[in-house]
Amino acid sequence: MSKELCYVVDQISREKGISRDILIETLRSALLSATRKKFGGRTNIDLRIDPKTCDISVFETKKIVSKVSDKDEEISIDDARKIFPEMLDGDTVNVPLDLHGFSRIAAQTAKQVIFQRVREAERDVIYSEFKDKVGQIVSGIVMRKEKGVYFLNLGKTEAMLPIKETLPNENLKRGDTVRAFIEDVRITPKGPAIVVTRTNPLFVAALFKMEVPEINEGLVIIKDIVREPGERTKLAVYSKNPSIDPVGACVGMKGTRVQSIVRELRGERIDIIPWTDDPRQLIARALSPAAVDRIGINEEAKTAMVVVNDQQLSLAIGKKGQNVRLAMKLTGWDIDILSETEYSKIKMEEADRTFSPPSVDG
Repeated sequence: MSKELCYVVDQISREKGISRDILIETLRSALLSATRKKFGGRTNIDLRIDPKTCDISVFETKKIVSKVSDKDEEISIDDARKIFPEMLDGDTVNVPLDLHGFSRIAAQTAKQVIFQRVREAERDVIYSEFKDKVGQIVSGIVMRKEKGVYFLNLGKTEAMLPIKETLPNENLKRGDTVRAFIEDVRITPKGPAIVVTRTNPLFVAALFKMEVPEINEGLVIIKDIVREPGERTKLAVYSKNPSIDPVGACVGMKGTRVQSIVRELRGERIDIIPWTDDPRQLIARALSPAAVDRIGINEEAKTAMVVVNDQQLSLAIGKKGQNVRLAMKLTGWDIDILSETEYSKIKMEEADRTFSPPSVDG
């Protein structure tokens, strides 16, 4: 029995990735529970499993007395000395029990508890493995779609990718391989729930960390990142090392690095700008790809008025205001954009109000 037991323990340990020590303790607890149940729930019964040989020993702890009044808890000194010759009155001894006394019900109970504990241990292993991966990217295969959620096979377990967390117009099919960002790992009654997303701005940041060694090594730092999934991402980067071009590092030779990320994001546009503490420069860069002619700022109110060439106005504002909206999120400034024509008109109106020619009497 011990050889078979060791074989099963080793097999489950390999297949499920569960520590052998955890399985041995799980088995010990299960068999102890079944044994105590067989003997009416007595707590003075214990069980040990040799971790190397898997040999099982069961015993009951009894007190040595001259006259037995409770045979479940006590043993006479004469009977005790048959097993332990040097024991004295008042000592406690561990009296071996015959394992063959297991009933079919007790054995079945042990089997059920073992499987339950193995499932719990397996869930604990999965949770421990993935709870430290929050904020990282995983690659999974789409298995099925249920109630607005894609289930991705990650190998040992599944991850949940809500459809609302996929890119707009992204229709994943069974068997597709997809990368996603681990947003949350939590314990549920059904086991660990690993929730992933493709819409979080941090997903794009993590993709850059994977593609750009300088970011992974901390030589280039992503100062901030904002995003409208499937449409446009803006990220501000900088480097403390003046010899490193942070934007060039992110773009890569002939654009290879950023294009790899654009493909992953199904063509999402990405604006990479160099971070600066100068609010005027930062605002101008954040409005990329539009060119800015002049900027006026109110530092107390954190508002800015930006003037652009008439041909650049629609580009600066963006489709449905997207470009300026993302620029405001990235910089933290409230930005108002005017064309040169609008700005000139305002200046002329101000000049007219300031200068009024003297009236001439007839």
